[in-house]
Amino acid sequence: MARFRVVDWVLLDRAAASVKVGDLLSVDAGGMPIYQVTAVSDGLFFLRDERHPPMQVRSLERFRWRGVAALA
Repeated sequence: MARFRVVDWVLLDRAAASVKVGDLLSVDAGGMPIYQVTAVSDGLFFLRDERHPPMQVRSLERFRWRGVAALA
């Protein structure tokens, strides 16, 4: 059985320093797909989701939301 966690969404601060490995990013708050940041290196962000191969992006301009794990 899949385990789901509650995620609160906050507006993404596009400053590169605010995005870290493990963060969840989305175009829409809670919208699909939801990408997880797997690495940040030399201005590149490495992202993955459940259905697609990992990808690299230079800009986060299309992403508006960052997921924050809610306290249980």
